[in-house]
Amino acid sequence: MQTIEIKIEAFGAIERLLPKALAFEFAEDQMVKDVLSHITSLYPDASTAMEKCACAIGEDIVTRQTALDTSCTLVLLSPVAGG
Repeated sequence: MQTIEIKIEAFGAIERLLPKALAFEFAEDQMVKDVLSHITSLYPDASTAMEKCACAIGEDIVTRQTALDTSCTLVLLSPVAGG
């Protein structure tokens, strides 16, 4: 089975809860939610923020059911309040 590298970039409140440079090796066809579960198992303080964050790859917002079949950077975006 092929492995892919998923790099993590975080912005907003979640950025303060995770290390700056995060990257993981996963088997192909993991879902975004599997990556998020892995991160929360390593960094439980971030679990509440992870539940509310939006996820993006490139400029596209992706759902937690999105399958990851190539190496990429997964961007975690904290919800923004105000207006």
